[in-house]
Amino acid sequence: MASTSDVLTLVSSVALRLSIWIFLRWIPTTIVPGLAIVLTAVYVPCFFTSFQDTEQYKLISDELDIIVKHTIARDDDDDDDDDSSDEIQLIDGADQGPLEELDVQETIQYEEREPKILRTLLTGLPSPSSALWSWVTFAINMALIAMALDVVYRAPLLHQCHDASFGRVGYVSDHGANILVREPYAFDVRVLYRSIDEPNRSWMHKIHPASQPSHWLTNDTDFTTVLSLDYLRPDTAYEYVIETSSGNKTGTFTTAPRPGRTSLLKDNKYTFVHSSCIKPRVPYTPFQHPLEFPGMKHLARWLPELSPYFMLFLGDFIYIDVPHRQGKDSESYRREYRQVYSSPSWPAVSDHLPWIHVIDDHEIHNDWNSNMTGVAVPAYDAFTHYNAAPNPPAHRKGHTYFSFTQGPAEFFLLDTRRYRSPENKDPKDTAKTMLGAEQLEDLLAWIHKVPHNGVNWKFIVTGIPFTKNWQFGSEDTWGGYLHERRTILEAAWELSTTAGVGVVILSGDRHEFAATSFPPPAGSKWPVSATVHEFSTSPLSMFYLPFRTYKEMDDEDVCIKYLPDGNSKFGAVEITNPPHGEQSLLNYRLFVDGKEAWTHVISTPPSRDGSHRAKDAVWG
Repeated sequence: MASTSDVLTLVSSVALRLSIWIFLRWIPTTIVPGLAIVLTAVYVPCFFTSFQDTEQYKLISDELDIIVKHTIARDDDDDDDDDSSDEIQLIDGADQGPLEELDVQETIQYEEREPKILRTLLTGLPSPSSALWSWVTFAINMALIAMALDVVYRAPLLHQCHDASFGRVGYVSDHGANILVREPYAFDVRVLYRSIDEPNRSWMHKIHPASQPSHWLTNDTDFTTVLSLDYLRPDTAYEYVIETSSGNKTGTFTTAPRPGRTSLLKDNKYTFVHSSCIKPRVPYTPFQHPLEFPGMKHLARWLPELSPYFMLFLGDFIYIDVPHRQGKDSESYRREYRQVYSSPSWPAVSDHLPWIHVIDDHEIHNDWNSNMTGVAVPAYDAFTHYNAAPNPPAHRKGHTYFSFTQGPAEFFLLDTRRYRSPENKDPKDTAKTMLGAEQLEDLLAWIHKVPHNGVNWKFIVTGIPFTKNWQFGSEDTWGGYLHERRTILEAAWELSTTAGVGVVILSGDRHEFAATSFPPPAGSKWPVSATVHEFSTSPLSMFYLPFRTYKEMDDEDVCIKYLPDGNSKFGAVEITNPPHGEQSLLNYRLFVDGKEAWTHVISTPPSRDGSHRAKDAVWG
């Protein structure tokens, strides 16, 4: 029967191995670091207690055989008659009688114990007979613990990136570009740029004279600033060089086509990519750089073919609280951004691709809904300096939601964390708001405004899913704010019906992919051609959920496609205007773990005048 120490050793070891495997290779959950400490505290003493029983041989039996031999038959008469016999002296107190000889034989039976190598290596129990294999299985558990500690503490302790100097391209319009730079030293930062179609033209430049005391970059902004490149030509490819104290960063970007037009450079196609959620070393391998993002290599491989204008990143650019929060001050948040921009994976996806950002919960804290209180203050400080500053202009000055127009599309980038009401279990609570009164008013006005001629699409960009089909954690999504969601949908249906503009929602957050349509209610004043579509795509480099959480519940949110698996997902949106057609086409391409997994085409509503029934006949 197994001893108590053996049982505890087995249970704690198996639980430790399983939890750390999940932590390293699947989900770096916040539960595991604390759980691993408890399991290790149980495993180590129990292992050494069980280890005391490790012996090469096992005793089967130990028998003593005593053989009694009568050697001398003695009585009083014989003693008198036998003069030749030796006189035998009895021990005091011994009885008179015949003397006996005792022959004692001990028989020991034993067997060599099996080392049970496989059991030892798989379970973490000490080997019954081999100290070597016992130490090997103990070392396996200690190595797993070391790997978990490596994930949690190596980057924060050894890669704080205080000295990092770098630059990246942010929002690029049809006439300008924003360049974010970080320079902690007194070094004059320069950005050189020129159009690629004029290689013999001299370089234009923009400079920030950080070597001069009046222009020093300070810790107030974590030594960052934005340089704006002006007077650029629309729909033109530019090459650039960013000179910092750490060296030169080179790359290219393409200015946007004018509103209402598509690119002449890119086969009359307007393309951008989107995704969300990145965390270094997921899944984990021991020899990775501690700041490596495995999923970014898939995006980098497709960029030359897709040739997108920009990346629309929908939140969770950092994971301040996963797997273990290292601090709650501004420096803790700023360090996370510096680490991303110092990653060896970053240049391949940024040298030739501008990035535009929205904020979500893990830039603050998981499922954040407490407005600008507590950790939200340092969180927004870091987000503002690193990601919001080079973004498009704020839709309303001083706020963190943005809007812009490029080519055939308009974009409204929501902030779904800063202004929302606290969550509750009633999704139809009319008092709750996701956006706050001011942002909602601005969004509705933007939706209702008829766009520039040739602008056929409006994109509502939200960090969290718009559909209510996600059943796990739906209170944190738009599924928990259905009254406000319906207000937005009605505005979108009205615009599509009256102006023939397609409305598309882009979201992330769920580490899965789902395409959902939101048709107008049957029998309503809006035709089915006014249907709103959502493409929710994530993660770019993070875990995916091991269980299915998306399910169509009714005819309000219609599932088009659900693809949950994959550690790396991103979508490419391609807009074309057929030369002899009246409708604009949107081709959505989904990429999962480096392979194109799904394609879907939608069109704008027909521009034909008449009843909604006539429009549906054309559209359908």
